[in-house]
Amino acid sequence: MAKLKVMTVFGTRPEAIKLAPVIKELEKRPQKFQTVVVVTAQHREMLDQVLNLFEITPDYDLDIMQPEQELFDIATKSLAGLKPILEKEKPDILLVQGDTSTTFFAALTAFYLKIPIGHVEAGLRTRDKYHPFPEEINRRLTSHLADIHFAPTETAKKNLIVEGITPKTIHVTGNTVIDALLATIKKEYNFDQPPLSEVDFSKKVITVTAHRRESWGAPLNNICKAIKRIVETNPGVEVVFSVHLNPKVQEVTRKTLGDSKRVHLTKPLDYAPFVHLMNKSYLILTDSGGIQEEAPSLEKPVLVLREVTERPEAIESGTAKLVGRDADKIVFETSLLLSNKDEYQKMAQARNPYGDGKASERIVDILATHETRGEIQH
Repeated sequence: MAKLKVMTVFGTRPEAIKLAPVIKELEKRPQKFQTVVVVTAQHREMLDQVLNLFEITPDYDLDIMQPEQELFDIATKSLAGLKPILEKEKPDILLVQGDTSTTFFAALTAFYLKIPIGHVEAGLRTRDKYHPFPEEINRRLTSHLADIHFAPTETAKKNLIVEGITPKTIHVTGNTVIDALLATIKKEYNFDQPPLSEVDFSKKVITVTAHRRESWGAPLNNICKAIKRIVETNPGVEVVFSVHLNPKVQEVTRKTLGDSKRVHLTKPLDYAPFVHLMNKSYLILTDSGGIQEEAPSLEKPVLVLREVTERPEAIESGTAKLVGRDADKIVFETSLLLSNKDEYQKMAQARNPYGDGKASERIVDILATHETRGEIQH
């Protein structure tokens, strides 16, 4: 049987983390697959961290990132850059992940060239086109371009079926982020560089991330004010805030929290230290999607700094709680977990609904089957 040429396209750190285990699994089976890795570098520095960690060398790098880039820039550069690569390589299938602008524009390019598309982490929905923006529409449109859908959960599969996606093209695999997490976490890990080496982990450490576009401006200001109040009223708490490189995030965060004692503002951490930071933390505040999936495997409660989430499984299982961006609500819910052991344990010991660390193996098994190969060729 001829090898199946699989091209993966991604551009951001979250995509890289979640596709790295798939790429590595494909590389384990050279007799069945030829792999081609393409990055748009929608996020340059943060993407490179993950490529280095997982020892992935792209075959093509569009390097599209520019200061103050807009969605229009990502769109035009992605489409123009990907077209000649796909025309040259003629992959049997293009794999994309999640809901970034790279994801959608790579899928659109493949569709224009009539190249089959596989969508990893398919079927997540909030049903609100502007929350998160532009991710909700990116993933909806990608679903209607894709030929094979790798859904992380049964809920995601149901979302796709409701939208008219053919059930036989949907495969529930678990989420590949758990694969990446389990491959990275180590029992012994020491932080030997500041500011993490300066954190007092004998205290209750809260890890914070907040970077989404809908968090910019007043919502992020509210989040920062809440963090300042939490630290001021809880002497046994330290905060590590991994601050996105975007100037809109940097400016607000440093203005409100730059002088706060026991608040450590860091640049975006490499994946390995960030995973171990989560593992040593008491709880996590975030507007990230991936962290909602990772933290339950580490038995860490997550307070979600968003109004809606496309990951309802975490809310339903009790591992995460939506708290929005109102400062009073954030302070109340955080203080509850800091002071009430029973409430904390309910969240910390809840079951992780996102998988067992074998999602990548399942995805590659599906790609290798005769049935799937026939669908792709068709």
